Amino acid sequence: MAVTPSTMLPLGTEAPDFALPDAVSGRVVARDDFRDARALLVIFMCNHCPFVKHVRGEIAALAREYRAQGVATVAINANDLERYPEDGPEAMAREAGALGYSFPYLFDETQQVARAYQAACTPDFYVFDGARRLVYRGQLDDARPSNHVPVSGRDLRAALDAVLAGRAVEPEQKPSLGCNIKWKPGNEPAYFG
Repeated sequence: MAVTPSTMLPLGTEAPDFALPDAVSGRVVARDDFRDARALLVIFMCNHCPFVKHVRGEIAALAREYRAQGVATVAINANDLERYPEDGPEAMAREAGALGYSFPYLFDETQQVARAYQAACTPDFYVFDGARRLVYRGQLDDARPSNHVPVSGRDLRAALDAVLAGRAVEPEQKPSLGCNIKWKPGNEPAYFG
């Protein structure tokens, strides 16, 4: 298991566009479907990664809690389906149902959306404000599968709370750590590795 940090996309970046199929509903979900949300949380994740497995319950709870406050959440899986079939759309739909995900779980088969976000690991978190400018990118909290720190969502919750209160998000942000996105052979972006 390769431990990979976030690339830390520059703050202020406009949310890259996407239009991807939802593994649960089968419908195409686009960035602009969330234009009325007070904030947009984009998470790159997958089913098999132990870092995601460690925090997926908190991801589900956080998304439900903040949805009521006007935050839209979308998760995107960009892993290579040929080498990681357990991350395919059918398995994604089962995972979403089992964990009660209240957000679309999208499949980025071409990996172009992951490249646009400069996503590097799973999980990788991005918070965009109401104008769809990046105000947070980094970790959920300090918990990791082997460090015995309780999963709390502290860092991500602080960022969302700031956006909802109209305050600036703390600019000192820690990168997320996780499994590297499983790029298709020859598709590794220049920023990766």
